[in-house]
Amino acid sequence: MIGGLRAMVSRDPAEPHRASTPLELLFDLVFVVAVSRASGSLHHFWAEGHFTQGLIGYAMGFFAIWWAWMNFTWFASAFDTDDWLYRLTTLVQMAGALTIAAGVERAMTQADFGIVIGGYVLMRVAAGSQWLRAAVSDPAMRATCLRYAAGIAAVQAAWVWWGVCAPEHVRFGLFIAIALADMSVPLFAERVAPTTWHPVHIAERYGLFTLIVLGESILASANSIIGGAEEAEHSGTMISIAVSALTIVAAVWWIYFDEEQECEDASLRASLLWGYSHYFIFASVAAISAGFEVAVDQGLGKSHLSATTAALTITVPFAIYLVLAWLILLLRRRDAVLNIGLPAIALAAVAISSMPHALYWLAGLAAVAAALVTWRRVEDTESASAGSLAHSEES
Repeated sequence: MIGGLRAMVSRDPAEPHRASTPLELLFDLVFVVAVSRASGSLHHFWAEGHFTQGLIGYAMGFFAIWWAWMNFTWFASAFDTDDWLYRLTTLVQMAGALTIAAGVERAMTQADFGIVIGGYVLMRVAAGSQWLRAAVSDPAMRATCLRYAAGIAAVQAAWVWWGVCAPEHVRFGLFIAIALADMSVPLFAERVAPTTWHPVHIAERYGLFTLIVLGESILASANSIIGGAEEAEHSGTMISIAVSALTIVAAVWWIYFDEEQECEDASLRASLLWGYSHYFIFASVAAISAGFEVAVDQGLGKSHLSATTAALTITVPFAIYLVLAWLILLLRRRDAVLNIGLPAIALAAVAISSMPHALYWLAGLAAVAAALVTWRRVEDTESASAGSLAHSEES
């Protein structure tokens, strides 16, 4: 240990009681702001009927948020030393993340990613120094760490070029290409020697980000109550919207946290699939909150959208979330009832969009989905316990 510094070597992936640190929780607060701005911008697009433009901008802006969080989270799981230099470097990364948060709305509404890219440069200078420090401290992981440092530097140079020089007519296509290259850096680096991320810690971090995106829907529920309090003639409608929104939020939370989530397969392919697929879960949950804000506008008589169109801004993101939660989190249970029931509920959620009071019907469907997931888990647990007891008696 030099000057209070610890050697930045790989942490034990089986370390007991590994949990998020206060520094990680502080880092997450920046993303509360970022997600709020992305969701708010999507709401404004939808409220004005600009659905395609809004979705493209949202997908790009949310990717910038999510990928910044991902880069920090997985490194911290493998190499967090929590010494003074690590903390200071993380604070620099936080400054970059806050810059990204400040630029997300401009990126989505004006396709100007200059501020976002500037935030990424700041984050990645700090992140690169972390990887180089790990390369010096941990000879066994040196090649992997150097590959990460080189990879993120090369991709960041591509992002800067894209922001400054990319021709307008190919900007979106180039965005996808560079984003894929960015997501390929772990694939390139980890093939030498995989980093020792902690599966329980990673699962907790993902759960915390899920709570961040759910927080936007809680805010939308509060806005509905506030709207009802300020405009008494709409109070009944607004309270009904708030109750329905809270029910849907509770169901989304219930389904995700019904059992402890963990990437059980530590292989590179499985961990990347599990980690990357959560982009769509996070984005769909955050989009639900934008739909709730559209419902608030509708309830206050401030929306020009039809009732069906307004309903679709909630039912479609919820259906996407439900299908993704089933595929990513629940399919491994191999439960025939869930495998039929959850896709059916997702289809029903979209189908009710044209019905009067679709939000209330959706709240009922969401509650049914949550109850179904819990019922099947309890049934599986009881069946497993009964089987274990019978086996013990036979022995």
